[in-house]
Amino acid sequence: MAAAVPALRAEGTIALIAPAGPAALDVEKAGQWMRARGYDLHIFTGVYERDGYLAGSDAVRLRDLHAAFANPDIDAIFCLRGGYGTPRLLDALDFELIRANPKPFVGYSDITALHLAINRYAGFVTFHGPMLNADLLGDKQAPTESSLLSMLRGQLGTGAELKHPVAWPLTTIAPGIACGRLLGGNLSMIAAVMGTPYEIDAEGVILFIEDVNEPIYRIDRLLTHLRLAGKLAQVAGVLVGDVAGVDKVALDRLLKQTFEPLCIPVLSGWRSGHCDPNLTLPMGAQVRLDAGAQRVVLEQEVIFRP
Repeated sequence: MAAAVPALRAEGTIALIAPAGPAALDVEKAGQWMRARGYDLHIFTGVYERDGYLAGSDAVRLRDLHAAFANPDIDAIFCLRGGYGTPRLLDALDFELIRANPKPFVGYSDITALHLAINRYAGFVTFHGPMLNADLLGDKQAPTESSLLSMLRGQLGTGAELKHPVAWPLTTIAPGIACGRLLGGNLSMIAAVMGTPYEIDAEGVILFIEDVNEPIYRIDRLLTHLRLAGKLAQVAGVLVGDVAGVDKVALDRLLKQTFEPLCIPVLSGWRSGHCDPNLTLPMGAQVRLDAGAQRVVLEQEVIFRP
């Protein structure tokens, strides 16, 4: 079970970093968005840089990540976008510094590599949630924003159910109840760090997976990779997020083929990932998954008030 992190206080400061790919940022719009919600925005310089498909050099992106955690005036860290780049930073991360300065860290997609590494070596909850550019400034539907802010402000405690909008029905692939740490993220990234010191520790976890722009045979290949590596046999349950661009019937069939032999609960269709809305999930937190009742409930505090 990962440790809780300090709550995002009212009228605090949110850092913006770009640890992966570059993106054009409307600075005025970003500042207005933050001020309207009571926050100051601290934009680290790497956000303005571009090094091909990376947002600045490895050294710049690593410097900004460390500085955002080390700065005591920063209350939470948001990522600009995903793309690619975070695996290049993993073996240079200062986990002692990060562990000594826990705070809400938010992102998804390529940011999955950082979620896995921070959970494993710093030991606190991080948040698989919307990024500033595409999600929060992209006017994604409710409850994208409210899911994020209610989580970071500490409005969801032990026993709270993670609400899922009824407009997007869930699918029970396999019923049952399981408890464990919620861990995972982008399926391609989970597979990419297999065989490294940063691979997912899957023992007893509720595995969360999502992906985008991967045809069904590649999703099959990624799941088969995890199965052959022994990871799927270790998990207690599975929560499947948005798998954008894949036919639902084909995906459900693949999920049944993959997970039914394991006799574990599997719930699919959770609106988290490359989708609209994009709900926030606490990575590393102890949860209870009831796939039959289609519920996910927190079994620990993920936020505390200093």
